[in-house]
Amino acid sequence: MIAPILDGVIRDGRHTMRIRVYYEDTDFSGIVYHANYLRFMERGRTNHLRLLGAEQHALFAEAQAETPGFAFVVRSMQIDFLRPARMDDVLEVVTAPEEVKGASITLKQQILRADELLVEARVRVAFVCGGRARPIPKALRTAMRPDQERIGG
Repeated sequence: MIAPILDGVIRDGRHTMRIRVYYEDTDFSGIVYHANYLRFMERGRTNHLRLLGAEQHALFAEAQAETPGFAFVVRSMQIDFLRPARMDDVLEVVTAPEEVKGASITLKQQILRADELLVEARVRVAFVCGGRARPIPKALRTAMRPDQERIGG
């Protein structure tokens, strides 16, 4: 099965995924351009959702029926750039839910090179429908709790 390899894994409530830094990710000096870390973290959040489990499609179908046209949007982000990544580095993007509230989730994300922390962020993602924050449907909120184990782990 190739998807878990590409999508990463969830272990101990944390999603981890590997990314290689390509030339296109860097600036003229061969260092990762700061905005590209946001792309790496977005992939981590997306794959974290993807690996919630076999019931993911049913959960999202239930949420769609309850709140048609829903979306998760980044509400706020606090980010610390600690060290640079360079072309050809293999990075690990780690995503872990910290808090799940009625209409939002706070995630801690880290980007590491081996055991070296390069970037750390706290991301608050809101559940919206029709341009307004809405409560996350209970089944989906339960599936996203920090203590959940999922496939790929």
